Amino acid sequence: MRPLAEIERSIAAAADSAALLGCAEEVLEHWIAAHGETPTQETREGFRLLALHRQGAKGDPSFNACRETCRELAYHHNLIAATGDPAERRRLLGLASRVTMHLYLFVAGKLEDAALGEFCCSSRDARRAGWQGEAQEDRQEETRGT
Repeated sequence: MRPLAEIERSIAAAADSAALLGCAEEVLEHWIAAHGETPTQETREGFRLLALHRQGAKGDPSFNACRETCRELAYHHNLIAATGDPAERRRLLGLASRVTMHLYLFVAGKLEDAALGEFCCSSRDARRAGWQGEAQEDRQEETRGT
């Protein structure tokens, strides 16, 4: 497995959507390996990326925060494959590159801080635990100027 920093450089240099999908898969492989599992070779809806996300989310609901990012990358891959216009292909590749970088940053950050992603709207336990109350206190302090 390549180091995350090398994957980050590959995202910036990717020339096509297949390379971006490969980088995204490698990022998720890091997450899965960090949790003591072997990354799956299966596909979900035709994409290994989606199967890797599904595997990585088992037992960690906060990891679902990147589910739509993975789906969006698969969507951009399909759009790029369907367009014949070189200018549109470049534009879509730029968007796919940013989506892949977003996934990279989320997973790399989550590897450093497991709580990352618990603010997500689907993370009811985090809301019940009072993080919203803390945010409200912060806003009150800001308005008071403290």
